[in-house]
Amino acid sequence: MFRRFTRLEKSSDIDNRYIELPQSNINEGLKKRIIDLEQLAIKLCTDLQKDYVKRFDERGKKNLRLRVARDIDGDEFENLTYESCLEKEYRSQISIDYDGLKFSEEFNAETISLWYYFGGYRKGTGTLFDIKNNDLKAALEKSMLELLDLDNANK
Repeated sequence: MFRRFTRLEKSSDIDNRYIELPQSNINEGLKKRIIDLEQLAIKLCTDLQKDYVKRFDERGKKNLRLRVARDIDGDEFENLTYESCLEKEYRSQISIDYDGLKFSEEFNAETISLWYYFGGYRKGTGTLFDIKNNDLKAALEKSMLELLDLDNANK
């Protein structure tokens, strides 16, 4: 299934929340950090979906779904797991979505990038959410609260 993700973080957010890694640092040692980050994200998605589903329903934003989405070059494959995280063009992100009025039905309401390995022509670069200096749960909750407040912002 082909699916594009919507939101690109502002460059200031990227500077503060992400670590840029040159290809020389993309190795099996990094793989454990990516796996740990994705597993934390899965747990947060499960917990926060339970906490926020009623609030979203009350705002007419039905069927709140939080999940870790993985793709390679924009293509999501059912069998794609974190085992492929060192493959070029691999991307993992938290996807927040719901049924209801959004900017576009083709896109998720919000995404938070976890890991992206851009292959480039000769050299690759990775971008990893900096869990040591940033609170992933707080970032996720901030995004959800912004989505809940969209109705007020659009009035």
